[in-house]
Formats: sequence, structure tokens, C-alpha cells
Amino acid sequence: MLANCRTFNRSWWGWTSWDWAGLCSTGSTAFRTAQQLPTDTATRPFLISLGYLLGGFSDFQHLGNFNRLHLAQLLFGADALDAAMNEVAVVADRWGYRSQNREDGRYRLPGVLAQALLINRSPRLADLTTESFARLQSHPATSTRYSSGFYALQKIVADLGHCRAPVRPGFNHAPSLSGVPEPWASYLQRWYDTSPLTVNVRNNIRTNMAKTGRWLAAEHPEAVDPGHWTRATCADWVAVVDKMAVGDYVQRTDHLHERLGDPIAPRTKSHILMGTRMFLRDLQEWEWIPRRFDPARALAVPRTVAALIATDPRVIADEVWAKLLWAGLNLKAEDLPGTSAGSYYPLELIRGLALTWLFSGLRSDEIFRLRVGCVRWQHDGQPIDGASREVLAEQAVCLLDVPVNKTSTAFSKPVDPIVGQAIEAWQALRPAQPRRLDTKTSERVDLLFSIRAHPVAKNYINRTLIPSLCEKAGVPTTDVRGNITSHRARSTIASQLYNAKEPMTLFELQAWLGHRSPTSTQHYAKITPNTLTRAYTEAGYFSRNLRTIEVLIDRDAVTSGAAAGGEPWQHYDLGHGFCTYSFFEQCQHRMACARCDFYTPKDSTQAQLLEAKANLQRMLISIPLTDDERAAVDDGQSALDALLERLAEAPTPAGPSPRDLNRPTASHLLPIIEVRQGAQG
Repeated sequence: MLANCRTFNRSWWGWTSWDWAGLCSTGSTAFRTAQQLPTDTATRPFLISLGYLLGGFSDFQHLGNFNRLHLAQLLFGADALDAAMNEVAVVADRWGYRSQNREDGRYRLPGVLAQALLINRSPRLADLTTESFARLQSHPATSTRYSSGFYALQKIVADLGHCRAPVRPGFNHAPSLSGVPEPWASYLQRWYDTSPLTVNVRNNIRTNMAKTGRWLAAEHPEAVDPGHWTRATCADWVAVVDKMAVGDYVQRTDHLHERLGDPIAPRTKSHILMGTRMFLRDLQEWEWIPRRFDPARALAVPRTVAALIATDPRVIADEVWAKLLWAGLNLKAEDLPGTSAGSYYPLELIRGLALTWLFSGLRSDEIFRLRVGCVRWQHDGQPIDGASREVLAEQAVCLLDVPVNKTSTAFSKPVDPIVGQAIEAWQALRPAQPRRLDTKTSERVDLLFSIRAHPVAKNYINRTLIPSLCEKAGVPTTDVRGNITSHRARSTIASQLYNAKEPMTLFELQAWLGHRSPTSTQHYAKITPNTLTRAYTEAGYFSRNLRTIEVLIDRDAVTSGAAAGGEPWQHYDLGHGFCTYSFFEQCQHRMACARCDFYTPKDSTQAQLLEAKANLQRMLISIPLTDDERAAVDDGQSALDALLERLAEAPTPAGPSPRDLNRPTASHLLPIIEVRQGAQG
């Protein structure tokens, strides 16, 4: 250092950070090479310490890789540093942090902690305040590696009471309103800041209204003020939306690739118009603009577009879903991505998460917001202990407590016992962690799927768990309906319950899914073709409208020409006799014969001679039934009596009515032969 004073021709207290960095070099090899005399490697840390103490040097980003823990021990002492590390390790161990480099598994954050203490220039954790962490994050020596470590360290220091908990930086879902003219952009931002809708809904409407603003700048500059909109402006916007293509009036198109220029989907058109209606309606209701038209009528979805929007749940094929269930039930550590240190999350947490997704039919938000103790057990309506040996697992009922969601308040639903067992297995190992704020209910709760004082990442199911299950099951991550996502499991489970051998009704399924109305349930439950075929067959449409009876054809009467002379040749078998009326299908009394002159009793000699003929051909004929006749067949004797009463004055083919024939009003139904469709043997 003194030699460098001679080289610079100035004292060390006048050196800059670059002077100290040049003296310490970018690494041990470069440091030794730069010295005129042989120098030991251990000299460099002492020189950095002198720069730190004498010159306030902390621009460690210029020094390359070096042992910051050793430097902190030289400056603060090993005892002080170990005390700080042990204090951090106690909290980290309680939260579930584990070190893969230490035999005791204690997570001490040596490099990160040493970096924080060095830059803060104090070995005491109590000096790491919220402002100190803000300076650490903005310090030039803080790389991405240390930035993520500082987040964990600040959580631990906050639990010790020395600072506030950190806020994880997230993706900006509300980018700048580029290309949106004034005052449309100002109204839009003011609406975004005022609206009580959820963040996701506000972001979607904001994006769509930014498209509207760009369209106004290009086509209707006189209407960039929302107060200047008229019904004519609304009509033009509806027409533009109806013809809109992917990439029109957007801020950037580099991510659209081959989709650029394709017509937008009908549901997208509906969402754009819905956002426009809500935006202009709110501006009118809040009296920011005058009320000149009704947005609900002026910006209604065209009927031609609405007709193309229908419930169509993206159900996963049964054979694919069965393989995913098998993969989830047999999930092992080697099936999960990770490093040599293993998966980031414990296997018990991942197994509980996988089985909850595969069997519970919950939304991903509901899964991640499940609370500790959400599983309850019952037997014969009475609560029991989940570890009870007095009741077999298949006899117990597992109830899952679902938190408040977007369509209903908190409720309980039955799930398979294997879900409860997996959740309780994770609960038994879950480290004690500080409660987190549930933003939907504004209460602090113990989240079930949480580790290291942080809940499981919201995209973990889609990005990690589902691809791992698909790889284990040997199925692709996409099908004809698109990517296999967490929400498609909800539709698949609902459809299987709706099409089961003993299916759940629509209202039962509504309660199980936690929907506010059955209309929402219809978006998830889809009737399979097999179920529809079975229901159609059991309805008996063909057999209900057509009945088949036996007809005897007297071939001798036909071949001899006697039939042309008026001799009967067709004999309709009524069970108790035969009818020889040629237009039997048109007779009103066919189902309950009035026994007119065309009637031949079976116990008569003529009937016996007919059945004894050798040249007699038997065939079947189908007869369409009227409503009264169908009621007589379906409902029995009471409907038959009503039919007889109605036909009492109707003339028979022979002329007289049943009342004229003085026949009894009681009768027998036409004998029905079972219809067997298909190829005849």
C-alpha cells in the first residue's frame, strides 16, 4: 500500500475506489502477477481489509470472486460473525430452510450474510433495518445472486423484529399506455385507480380500452374524450370489434408470431365490448362524463357473435386423465426436476399438492390458499380423528374446507380420503411459519402449501408439476384442446361426476364446485356421447311412437283370387281375436277393439280353421300411435278406460259405434310385440 502511495504520488486517504480496486486486482492470480516481489495469496484479503477500514472501500464488484466470509471474519471477528449466523439459522431452521453443504443441515446464509454485514459496516443483525436493506439492494456490489439471497435474509431479520418484511417484486401487468391519446389515457388511468374490481379484471379492461384509445386516435380523433362518445361512435366501435384481427391496435406484436392477422375469437369480441360497456358505464355513474346513451344497449354483443359463444369445457380425455392419476399416486422424488441437492420443495408438499389438484376439482387459487387444518374426518355424520384406527379409511368421509373464492363464500366439500391423507402427511412435516395476509379476505392465515415462510409459486402447477406428471405418465403436455393446465382438471372431474354410473345432479355438482348458480356449473359439466346415447336409448323414442303386432296373410286367398272378390286375406292378431279390416292402421278402435263385423273371435270355428291352414304366412307390422294410445300403453287400465269412453260414439269400420253394438266398455289392449332393432337373423 505504501509502495502504491509512491506510485500515485499521493497519500492513501486521497485514493478513489478505482485506485483501491486496481491495487487489489480482479483475482488472486492477477494480484500475485502484478507484484514486483514474490507475494503470498493470503496477502490480498488483508489488503482488501485495509481498503475497507482506511478508505471505506466496498465496491466488491470490481474484485471478482473472493471469500467474503473470510473478509468479514478478519474485520468483525469470528465470534461476532458466528453469533449472527446462529441467530439466522434458528429462524431459517424453524421455517424449513435446509443447507445441503452442512452435516447438521442448518441454513446459515454465510456468503449473503457476510455481504450484507460488510456493506452495512456492522456485524449486528439489529443494524440491518429496512433502510439498510434498501441500500443493499441498490448497492453496485449486489448482483442477482445476492439480490435473491437478501430477500430471504430480510424475511428472517423481519421475523427477529429489526425491519419490515420484504415485498417480492412482481411482473408489471399494467404497462405504459403507449400510443393512447389524451384525455382518453388520463380517464383510463383514473378509472383503473378508482375501480373496485380485482387487479386481473382491471388489467384486462385497461388493455382492451388502450386498444380503443388507439383506434380513436386513428379513426375518431374527435371522440378521444369519453364525454364526446355518441351512439354512432358506439356503433362504429362494435363494427370494428366484429372485424378485428389479432395484432390490431396493440402495443407490441413481436410475441404473436403466426397468430398475427388471424380473426379474433367470438369470446374475445364479447370481452372487449364488455370492457367498453363497464368503462363508459362507470364514467357515467361517477358523473365524470355526461350520460348521452345507455352503454348496455349501444355496446351490446351482436346476436351473430353471441350465437357462436357456448359452454364448451376443455375436458381431458379419460385415458389421458387415468394415466395422470396413476402418475400422481405413484409420484417419487426422481420424477421431479431439481438439482443435485434435490427438489426445491419437499416431496410430501408436492405429493399433497398433486393429489389435491387431481382429486379435489379446485381452482389453482383455491389450492394455494388452503389453510392448515383444512381437512376434517367424519363417520356416520359424527366427527372423528383422522388417525383413528376404529374406522377404516374407506368408511370415513373426508371433508375439505375451501376458502372464500370468486363465486362463493367458504364451504366444505367431500373428497377422496387419499387427499386428506396426503394433506395430513404434509401438515405433520410442515415447519412453523409466520402467518401471511390473504389478500382476498384481508386476514392473516396459516397457508397449507407454504415453505420457508413463502407460499408455493402460483405457476408451479402449470410449469413444473403438470409437465412432471405428463412425463411420468408418458402422455404429451398438449392435446387437441390445447395445453393441459390446472383449470382443465376442474372441468374433467366435473364432467366425470356428471356422467358417472350414479351421476351427481346439476345442483349437487354446483354445490360441490362452489358455484353461485347452475349456469356457471354448465361451463364445466359436459355430457359425454356415451351418456347421451344411453339416455336416448332408455327414453325409447322409437318404441314409444311405434308398436308392432303380428299379421297373418292367407296366401291361398291371394293366389286363388278370392281376395279380389272381397274374401278376407289379412288377419291382424288382437290377442283375443282377429281383425280383417284392410285399413287397420286407420281404425280409431285398433288399440281397444269394439268387435264390429270385421272381428273374428279366436275361440270361433273360423279362427281355428284359419290357424290350421298350411299356406299361412306370419309377418310383423309397425303401427304409429296417437297420444291417447301411447297413454293407454304407458299408463295402463285407467288410460285405456278413458280411451274407450272417448270412442264410445265413434263409428267402427263396419258402421255402428261401440255403444250401438252394445259392447261392454271394458276391453283388452292390443298385444304388443317387443321391437328388436338391427340386422335380422
